[in-house]
Amino acid sequence: MASLQVSRDGKLKHECGGFLVADQWVMSAAHCFVSGSTGMKVVLGAHSLSNAEDSKQTFSILQAYSHPDFSISNYNNDIALVKLDRKVVASDSVKTVKFQRDGTSDPDKDKEVNTAGWGSLNNLGSRPDTLQEVVIAVMDRVRCGRSDYYGWRFTDNMLCAARPRTDTCDGDSGGPLLYQDVVVGITSNGGKKCGSSRKPGLYTIISHYTEWIDQIMAQ
Repeated sequence: MASLQVSRDGKLKHECGGFLVADQWVMSAAHCFVSGSTGMKVVLGAHSLSNAEDSKQTFSILQAYSHPDFSISNYNNDIALVKLDRKVVASDSVKTVKFQRDGTSDPDKDKEVNTAGWGSLNNLGSRPDTLQEVVIAVMDRVRCGRSDYYGWRFTDNMLCAARPRTDTCDGDSGGPLLYQDVVVGITSNGGKKCGSSRKPGLYTIISHYTEWIDQIMAQ
């Protein structure tokens, strides 16, 4: 897990999540970089955001690459790759994770998936200091595309997943959605409220971007 942090009032504050996919690359969500990546730091190996932990490694960003077709209107193609200023030092706390590639099947409806982050714990915006993990389930695509759910905003590049009162929230964006220890999705966007039954969490399907990922990471 990566914590993408921005400087506010002289302190680094957690803004988005991400995950390590190669020794100098973190994957995240494009909407985390709408204001650019200047001054942003990437912290790997963290459990607590505030405590000094020997496992932590902090990086500057050489370059953030957002998908060229990212749409702010419905968050379609919400994927980004971040090149760190140096390679990570691999450890028990900092290691790469496998992600789903083209030609492999994504999890079906009702399959359990895991996600994690330092995002808000409720709709009042209270943030945790330590990494939180939840188990949710993939939801029916037809339902998520219904007009009383997301309608046209729900595209073929997204999957939706939630459980009653269990959801990702503000600050979890860019984090991983794992199925059988492989990252299949990137936490993208939900409704204005977290845990709302008709606005489950939306996740970018990574396997749709294999060619773009390979092209960027070859740089």
